[in-house]
Amino acid sequence: MTQTPSLKTQLLQVDGMDCGSCAKTIEASLLSLRGVTEATVSFATAKVKVSYDTKLLSETEIRNRITALGYTVKLSGEAKPHNHSHCCESDHDHDHKHDDHEHVEVASVKKLQVKVNGMDCGSCAKTIEVGLQQMAGVRDVSVNFATERLQLSYDPQLVSETAIYDRIKGLGYTVEESLEASSYHHTQDDCHDHNHDHNHNHPVTKPTQKHNSAGWKFWIANRRGQSVILAGVGLVLGLLTQHLALSIWIARGFYGVGIVVAGYPIARAGLFELRLRRADMNLLMTISVIGAVILGDWFEGALVLFLFSLGTTLQVFTFGRTRNAISALMDLTPPTATVKRGSKEVTVPVESVQVGDILTIRPGQRVALDGIVVSGTSAIDQSPITGESIPEDKERGDTVYAGTLNQSGFLEVKVTHTSNDTTVAKIIHLVEEAQGSRAPTQQWVDRFAEVYTPIVILIAIAIAVIPPLAFAQPFHVWLYRALVMLVIACPCALVISTPVSIVSAIGAASRQGVLFKGGNALETAGHLTTLAFDKTGTLTQGLPVVQEVYDLGKVSTNVVLQIAASLEQLSEHPLAKAIVANARLEGIELETPVNFTALPGKGIQASFGEVLYFVGNRRLFTDSGIRLSSEAESLLAEIENLSQTPVLVGTTQGLLGAIALSDGLRLEATEAVRQLKRFGLKRLVMLTGDRTAVAQKIAQQVGITEYQAQLLPQDKLQAIQQLRQVGVTGMVGDGINDAPALAAADISFAVGGIDIALETADVVLVGSDLRRLAYAVELSRRTVSVIQQNVVFSLVTKGLFLLLGTFGFVGLAIAVLADTGTSLLVTANGMRLFRTKTIED
Repeated sequence: MTQTPSLKTQLLQVDGMDCGSCAKTIEASLLSLRGVTEATVSFATAKVKVSYDTKLLSETEIRNRITALGYTVKLSGEAKPHNHSHCCESDHDHDHKHDDHEHVEVASVKKLQVKVNGMDCGSCAKTIEVGLQQMAGVRDVSVNFATERLQLSYDPQLVSETAIYDRIKGLGYTVEESLEASSYHHTQDDCHDHNHDHNHNHPVTKPTQKHNSAGWKFWIANRRGQSVILAGVGLVLGLLTQHLALSIWIARGFYGVGIVVAGYPIARAGLFELRLRRADMNLLMTISVIGAVILGDWFEGALVLFLFSLGTTLQVFTFGRTRNAISALMDLTPPTATVKRGSKEVTVPVESVQVGDILTIRPGQRVALDGIVVSGTSAIDQSPITGESIPEDKERGDTVYAGTLNQSGFLEVKVTHTSNDTTVAKIIHLVEEAQGSRAPTQQWVDRFAEVYTPIVILIAIAIAVIPPLAFAQPFHVWLYRALVMLVIACPCALVISTPVSIVSAIGAASRQGVLFKGGNALETAGHLTTLAFDKTGTLTQGLPVVQEVYDLGKVSTNVVLQIAASLEQLSEHPLAKAIVANARLEGIELETPVNFTALPGKGIQASFGEVLYFVGNRRLFTDSGIRLSSEAESLLAEIENLSQTPVLVGTTQGLLGAIALSDGLRLEATEAVRQLKRFGLKRLVMLTGDRTAVAQKIAQQVGITEYQAQLLPQDKLQAIQQLRQVGVTGMVGDGINDAPALAAADISFAVGGIDIALETADVVLVGSDLRRLAYAVELSRRTVSVIQQNVVFSLVTKGLFLLLGTFGFVGLAIAVLADTGTSLLVTANGMRLFRTKTIED
């Protein structure tokens, strides 16, 4: 959309959205403002994009409208790597992970980042944000509940750091320590307990402790589990009292305790939603329990809340485990680094290390920052980054990554990226964004839920009113059935069916070196019918490799290779490096030549003893007056017919032999193609700008029958567009000379360096192992299948109980059990994807 001078597009960060309906509420409200021309709200990224006429409306009015709806607005800005995994729970009390933002600072503005203890859930984080935003001079407040981190900007002329601490403490929380911005360390569990008892005078957990979510300790250690236990105790005591025929009021007292303990956070959240004129599960459950109590069914009211709390707590426990895929990465990066300062070694926070600093890394230590080895050799465990279980040998000039483990030798590493720009930081950011994204199926589910819930509520009202008034039926019977319908009205299982699958699959993929950029990429890959490959750098290594060494009978092939490698060992040319590498691989000892002369564009000449040797191309020999025999000409023609590059080796007397080089095939390329075919992906196409003969040879080697050669970048683009006309098409490339084709494909896969790949592709294969491509496709197909299973199961279950509830065949307890049980089942089904480690799993 072309902007006029008075038209402005603003991007805002909004916290407090529970689901797609929250996003729709904000969107509809903004569109009703005079001057707003376009409003798009993404629940997945928690961002609002609004275009408006600055002559009719101000940004402040837009922000005030969103705030009036009950949400928190942050200033717009460039997002840094952040924790954006959503705790999607049925009690919807806004348990969100908040984005951190980087804003332009003026000289009078300072940034503050502290660790805050005592938060129980996302609503606690929101409370802190709102409380601090009310202070003069405070802006850009961002509270991340998952990492217990608060970041803000403030004007020291208007407010002091001490005053900010006092406000936080006044809200019932404890400030532990000041942190540097952009830290990625020491995250807490993603899903803390979520019981919503917002009386924050409770004891504060020590900051170094993590909530233990394993086994029985989960139920004791957090407030949600404690609430379920107390509600259960009240329910059991009430049953015993009633069974022993004691006073009914004593039994109701116990039931009442269970109702209050389990129902308070639910009712509180429900009232909040009522103010927003929305009906979610909290409000519907609250109305149902109140109705049961009015009808005298205290036991059923207590049982309903106990089952609901138990189900949602189990859901948090299970679903939360899938979000912890990123926590392992965050914990890998050490908080400090050992830096050389002159002749001394100093341990400093990683945030203070600058590009160019020299790190010392001893055996058993993790690499703190990305860098290049300047001294030493070692084996590095890179499995957290690349997914490879076998350590990789590193020596001078090799790249090492933050979070990887130095296993054997001592290394000195020159830093190439600061802490917020490392490879692991980029991976964390990508996975967090992807896990919070909305897949196409999720968008459909959200639209369906917007229609489903109001319709069922209307049916419930009709059931409560029409039979008693029109047919003189007992009011309490039909009111009870209406209450059952209210419980059935919330499509919790349906709404959660897609996110749990997406989060699990993306989490599993990230541990195997496959990074999806979002749920859309994951679903699209699951529907793939055609896959196109770029040749150079994708199916091949993109580097020359010695294919054959030839001699003309005067000396052996080993001597030809020794002469060439000895002369080429001082050269940085790719062909020279390939020849030297091959000689060393063959165990050939190199000699040091004299009278070395490099002839640009031709080759090299140097002497051994009294003999002058030449290594280079045909032009080197022609210009040097060296005549090539017919046998030599025949050999060179043979090499060139194989689409290989000949490097000639000879003396002033003529050619001794030649070395044939070509772009080497990736070792795993053939296996990757075989696996893709085994998974049913029949149409595989290779696109290359190389000659037809070369294309045919490579295609035959890897097992691809369809190829197109001599293509320019725009030709590859047209080829992808043609392939898309007959099916969902993917493109695999390195992101360098095939960017247009990657962009044109339905989904793109990048196998190059992560810096380039992250910018160009929908899916990144870290470590450039093509076998991960087959894993990505198969995992995507499994994910699509699981999503379909979950959606169908949720719809069928809801439809069945809708029918049973209408005719009075199920009670409140069964309705709640069905709702939470279905949610747990789809969650467990989605979590199966998290255990997908290899394509054979």
